[in-house]
Amino acid sequence: MDHNYTTMTEFILIGLSEIAELQVLIFMVFLIIYMITVIGNLCIILAYLFSRNLHTPMYFLLANFSFLETCYISVNIPKMLSNLLFENKTISFYGCAIQVYSFGVCGGTECYLLAAMAYDRYSAICHPLLYSIIMKRMVCIRLLIGSYLVGSANSLLHTVLTFTLPFCGSNKINHIFCDIPPILTLACADTRINQIVIFVTSICVVVGSFILIVVSYIHIILAIVRIDSTSGRKKAFSTCTSHFTVVTIFYGSVMFMYLKPESSNTIVQDKLVAVMYTVIAPLLNPFIYSLRNRDVKMALVKMYHKLMASRKHLAEF
Repeated sequence: MDHNYTTMTEFILIGLSEIAELQVLIFMVFLIIYMITVIGNLCIILAYLFSRNLHTPMYFLLANFSFLETCYISVNIPKMLSNLLFENKTISFYGCAIQVYSFGVCGGTECYLLAAMAYDRYSAICHPLLYSIIMKRMVCIRLLIGSYLVGSANSLLHTVLTFTLPFCGSNKINHIFCDIPPILTLACADTRINQIVIFVTSICVVVGSFILIVVSYIHIILAIVRIDSTSGRKKAFSTCTSHFTVVTIFYGSVMFMYLKPESSNTIVQDKLVAVMYTVIAPLLNPFIYSLRNRDVKMALVKMYHKLMASRKHLAEF
């Protein structure tokens, strides 16, 4: 049987809006968000590197989480900004594949890194006397490497299955970046296998890591309730609230996007949800972790004072 399949060399990203005036406004908003997100996460990384008080497993994982968030938002935002600023909204076939793979690596890794951070809090609160033994540096490194391996393997599977499909007809991706669900709608072949793989791996990666987090927090809450002193309970809750807030924002939007029935797909809704977990969540994370964390705030203040003192010292010469 003859198929009129054409070799797809590039895609066109529709974006949030095709109205020129609105695109300028969106560009300014996204540019500001991107700059604040990158600077905020870099501040947390620098605070960890230059503050001895933060050289603990919790802040080791937090610094790596901030690095991952910087990569996560940098995968899509620069191209989105370029598309908003210029008329040429194309992305090459291989460029789209690289974006899908990179985005998948960051997303999958983040799922299990958040689970590792929950396990860290569980160890600290439920087994305080054994904490230094349980969360040795080598254990933290293994948790980090394991998270990246899961994210990389999961993303490679989806990228290969998606970009080996034949494409024909329209090359317009009605989304803000190259993502698998809108790309599959352009395929000229049956994508049921792809849909099944997405669902199964989402259960394993997203739901699996979420269950680990929930189990950790059930044990944490039970342990906190048993603490006699009010100040002790308050301190224990404060160390977990920031992480739980981030988990809620990230998992809520991701599960809505990838685990909802295919028949319930709405383009505008999907775009807004995608903005939530690719733009808004990375923006909020530095504020959630720094504003609610006394140690991070003190480290940042000390860094600022040292920087000002260095500038004053240099100005005197």
